[in-house]
Amino acid sequence: MNSLNPLKFQPIFKDKIWGGHKIKTVLNKDFGKLPNCGEVWVLSGVDENQTEISNGFLAGNELNELVEVYMGDLVGDKVFRKFGNEFPILIKFIDANDWLSIQVHPDDELAMKRHGSLGKTEMWYIMAADDDSELICGFSEQIDKDQYQSHLDNRTLKSIMNFEKVKAGDVFYMPAGRVHALGPGILLAEIQQTSDVTYRIYDWDRIDKAGMMRELHIEEALDAIDFEVQDDYRSHYDEKKNETVNLVESPYFTTNLIDLDQGIKKDYSELDSFVIFICVEGAFQLKSGEHTENVNQGEAILLPAMLKQAELHPLPAAKILEVYMVL
Repeated sequence: MNSLNPLKFQPIFKDKIWGGHKIKTVLNKDFGKLPNCGEVWVLSGVDENQTEISNGFLAGNELNELVEVYMGDLVGDKVFRKFGNEFPILIKFIDANDWLSIQVHPDDELAMKRHGSLGKTEMWYIMAADDDSELICGFSEQIDKDQYQSHLDNRTLKSIMNFEKVKAGDVFYMPAGRVHALGPGILLAEIQQTSDVTYRIYDWDRIDKAGMMRELHIEEALDAIDFEVQDDYRSHYDEKKNETVNLVESPYFTTNLIDLDQGIKKDYSELDSFVIFICVEGAFQLKSGEHTENVNQGEAILLPAMLKQAELHPLPAAKILEVYMVL
């Protein structure tokens, strides 16, 4: 069996009622004849939406096909034992030209019971934001289910939402159960569990081209919502050049930021996991053994678990999200 190389992928483009054009104008990705592009999935093992490998001798294969063949060599032994043939992380870029619905995602237990899937814990790294762009993350005051239902019935849900002004570099961790919504003018990278289960609570009363409102999931969402209010919804970190800075550490993924203006070496000999590098600014070159790949803004590359050494070289500068699992 051939030794694995770092893997790049063909993107999957999604037009959305709230989508814009920054995936084309900023990330330089051609989404063809779609009227807009709200999301581009750049690494996915979601059934019916798997990304295909675009480089090397495995080009044309879907991601989960490789997991089935290479098992722990690709994803890590512990990861394979837990998740089997489904790759456990989904990477997207999202361009919001309008408000996304106020929504919530179920946790693993509820999602498995209802949908036979994983839950959806995610995080956002803000790549660009227009002046005064904002998002919703959690509640602004402590309420219970009855009070929440009253606000929903009285169309005053916005009054209890926590609005956050955002700028490039901001990070938000969104555990399953946290009500949230993305506002217009924001381009971001999203790291999440492999799941596509979303419960819409409120969709701003908008209608689509056919004059229809999108489906809401009021009852389903009620059991999924975490009503606990947090003192601070942001993930704070210290920016450092040419060092690995932790952004999020969770049972579902660890995400670090690497801000490069010179090359660095990475040693993963103690890590039993794949590593995903996501380029959120600039471009860089990944070297591992005899393999070399350039990665541009808006792309992700997967370093198989069997490859334990890597070099990252900026072209000439880059900001990179480093994602892996610790089980």
